[in-house]
Amino acid sequence: MTGPHRKAAIAGIALSDCGRVDEATPYALHAQAARRALADAGLPPSVIDGFASAGLGTLAPVEVAEYLGLKPRWVDSTSVGGSTWEVMAAHAADAIAAGHARAVLLVYGSTARADIKAKRRTSNLSFGARGPLQFEVPYGHSLIAKYAMAARRHMHEYGTTLEQLAHVAVQARQNASRNPDAMFRDPITVDDVLAGPMIADPFTKLHCCIRSDGGAAVLMVADDLLPDCAKSPVRVLGSGEYVSHTTMSEWDDFTVSPAAVSGALAFERAGVTPAEIDIAELYDAFTYMTLVTLEDLGFCAKGEGGAFVEKGRLLHDGELPTNTDGGGLSAQHPGMRGLFLLVEAVRQLRGEAGPHQVRRADGSLPALAVASGTGGWFCSAGTVVLGRD
Repeated sequence: MTGPHRKAAIAGIALSDCGRVDEATPYALHAQAARRALADAGLPPSVIDGFASAGLGTLAPVEVAEYLGLKPRWVDSTSVGGSTWEVMAAHAADAIAAGHARAVLLVYGSTARADIKAKRRTSNLSFGARGPLQFEVPYGHSLIAKYAMAARRHMHEYGTTLEQLAHVAVQARQNASRNPDAMFRDPITVDDVLAGPMIADPFTKLHCCIRSDGGAAVLMVADDLLPDCAKSPVRVLGSGEYVSHTTMSEWDDFTVSPAAVSGALAFERAGVTPAEIDIAELYDAFTYMTLVTLEDLGFCAKGEGGAFVEKGRLLHDGELPTNTDGGGLSAQHPGMRGLFLLVEAVRQLRGEAGPHQVRRADGSLPALAVASGTGGWFCSAGTVVLGRD
């Protein structure tokens, strides 16, 4: 199961301008990130024969490909929320291994913050009442409320506290303080988190991700292109994906995320264990997401996430540096953040993270990273294990 994935490498990564980008369109952010990723790889646009994009509607890959001047022979428009990009990376690795593409560009761009500012959309997402959802939507189940309900269940089942959840936000901000590109860098305390305005009980404002604009791109290539690349490759060692539900009534256990399945698959296919991972980049639209994903990936036992996160383990010099750029809670969160997880993981493995670079206890660079995206309200998960070549 490990062989095919190891034939694909990440050769280029980039972010567009992020944070507050009022003057750009989503298409422009796609283009900026794509150009920068190609420059990072040292490859021309002409090598791209595979393309993956989502987030701008049904024809997103077609429209964005045309905007970028691409005519790919392999395309992926998977759309499973925040886990989309980890799932796409797995699909791209398989396509490269099968010979269906030599160079696949994954790209995303969003003006989520600017759209809210201009009143083109609201910040509290809800979804149409199609099918079974029609029986839940009338009760006010916004996306935030669904996560809040799940967090309350974990607190009830395992005694997880608000203070423990607040530690996730505090450590994310401390990591962001070292990242010059993070949107919010000023330190916060547990008391600051608890004293914030209530958004959806038990989440106060600082339990929730920020809103930003921005884009990201990842270029994945076959081995025969590596001699032409400017940077040492980072390998996709293994991956897993899983979709569990869309209605809350079909979610078997509010304390278990789909990462429990996608993570197990990724580690098995990569031939590594959670104990071998040096850094973790996890989707963190809310503090509870980080906590439960850590449990479900096997970094601690179910129910022990609260105790795990309150000991500073997520910091740059902690036992498991997590969301090393500050995550969606402090660095940036432009709609769907999954691709940013891959960019940060590769940056860390290459040793290119600058002031927020993580090093192992012996001073060496991290060798293994896991990126795990989550979509919807724990509806889907995609997990990718990455390693230096």
